[in-house]
Amino acid sequence: MGFSHLQFLFFQQFQGWSFQCPKNNIDSLYHSADVEVPAACAILIFLFALQHYGTHRVGFLFAPVVITWLLCISAIGVYNIFYWNPKVYQALSPFYMYKFLKKTQKGGWMSLGGILLCITGSEAMFADLGHFSQLSIKIAFTFVVYPSLILAYMGQAAYLSKHHILETNYRIGFYVSVPEKIRWPVLVIAIFAAVVGSQAIITGTFSIIKQCSALGCFPRVKIIHTSSKMHGQIYIPEINWTLMLLCLAVTVGFRDTKRMGNASGLAVITVMLVTTCLMSLVIVLCWHKSVFLAILFIFFFGSIEALYFSASLIKFLEGAWVPIALALIFSAIMYVWHYGTLKKYEFDVQNKVSINWLLALGPTLGIVRVRGIGLIHTELVSGIPAIFSHFVTNLPAFHQVVVFLCIKSVPVPHVSPKERFLVGRVGPKEYRLYRCIARYGYRDVHKDDLEFEKDLICSIAEFIRSERPECSIPILDSENDERMTVIGTSSSNLEGIRMHEDGDVDSSQIVGTSEPRVAKSPEKVRKRVRFIVPESSQINNGVKEELQELMEAREAGMAFILGHSYVRAKKGSSLIKKIVINLGYDFLRRNSRGPTYALSIPHASTLEVGMVYQV
Repeated sequence: MGFSHLQFLFFQQFQGWSFQCPKNNIDSLYHSADVEVPAACAILIFLFALQHYGTHRVGFLFAPVVITWLLCISAIGVYNIFYWNPKVYQALSPFYMYKFLKKTQKGGWMSLGGILLCITGSEAMFADLGHFSQLSIKIAFTFVVYPSLILAYMGQAAYLSKHHILETNYRIGFYVSVPEKIRWPVLVIAIFAAVVGSQAIITGTFSIIKQCSALGCFPRVKIIHTSSKMHGQIYIPEINWTLMLLCLAVTVGFRDTKRMGNASGLAVITVMLVTTCLMSLVIVLCWHKSVFLAILFIFFFGSIEALYFSASLIKFLEGAWVPIALALIFSAIMYVWHYGTLKKYEFDVQNKVSINWLLALGPTLGIVRVRGIGLIHTELVSGIPAIFSHFVTNLPAFHQVVVFLCIKSVPVPHVSPKERFLVGRVGPKEYRLYRCIARYGYRDVHKDDLEFEKDLICSIAEFIRSERPECSIPILDSENDERMTVIGTSSSNLEGIRMHEDGDVDSSQIVGTSEPRVAKSPEKVRKRVRFIVPESSQINNGVKEELQELMEAREAGMAFILGHSYVRAKKGSSLIKKIVINLGYDFLRRNSRGPTYALSIPHASTLEVGMVYQV
């Protein structure tokens, strides 16, 4: 809902520009909007077009611009206070707010929707809150932002207290209260500040979409990291251009700040009200405080915000409908995607293959085992996915080493590299079936494919080396017979097995053991692999043999088996479910990005197994 506030920042500055023109030109310039709308649209297009370059090149200018703007409005406010009405400081007393509402009654309540605009905009500088610490936000708001806003509005109040009956048609109090000699410099600073505030909202939108997508609450989109040093600086093309079109549509459609302000005000107060409700849950669930304290919190702050919220709702037909409509649209998209994804996962869980089926096939799985590693991507964290049984029952061969890979985004910001992988064994040891769960936080950055593959193989090798003999015996009377071991990445686990790949070496050996590997002379030069085992490690012949086989499989190559699913509502489903699954979810799935790992997998090494999911 931040886009309505985004173009409100720009359009307000350009309408303020019109009030600085000579009096005989103001009417035609303001009412025709021949300058403000095109100028605001041009800057919006320019701002969104620069997003794919990232903000790291000009980010150093943001803080000076914001500080300059805050100091500027503070200085103007102090000037107006001392020049026009030094006693205006008394307005800080809540008594006058009570007196105002008591005197004006319904009119005063209706004016709260406009008064709300006094606080909209200050949050734009920290819209991407995930990029700042709590301490920095507290210091900035307490000692810089809040005093600057108070001084600015007190200055405007001091000016209007002496000019509350104006013969001109000025509509924006701020630019009227600015001394005439410095209006143009102030306008330039204001435009730059609006750019910074809008950039913060755009960046915050990218961060929110990325986190929602990682949690399975939004369709997958292309995420580009624009900075190699700052992981939080990302760019999402689909969201960027959608946001630009929405901003331009509202700017051209509304053409004035009144309706834009109504939309922005309702969006901001809704966010505040929702935040207050969620904060009450944090008090009870996270801080473990009493429910009574949470009720007092939500009653005190919620009642104030509810008063502003109700005042904003009366402007529903005057522009405030925009954030409500967009919120409903995006909520519907998120619900459809999450519902379809959840039903697909439930189908996978209900139709996974039992371990008894696997044991009945024997170590060869009833098929020919060829050299290489078969990497099967699945959403399941336990059990054997249905696509595996579908594959082996239709094809007579499979790889000598099979890895069921599950990439999970967990609801925490970061996962430590030392806890990146969960590795376990599927079935008896001689089956050479492994499961690996790679865990990422919603703010983690996925590594490139070559490094990820290396970490994956090293984690399996480290699991083989560190596995206790009794852990390799399956529990036949249990459906979930897998014991998972936490394994870190190769860079974080300095005392674990390291893997070295060399295309020029004709032989490979396990360093730290007494048995070198004798390699057959291949027809063509291929990558050679060796595991570097810590010297203090004592491994038996069975572990050596399994590591040897893993090395040979890695040298032979890795094949990627992907499941291509078609989700359909099963027969007898309600009409609403059929619309959601067959139309809504299918449309989103076909028009969204595939999994991150699927986009960069070599096509020559990829096998797709298609299945129809009846949910």
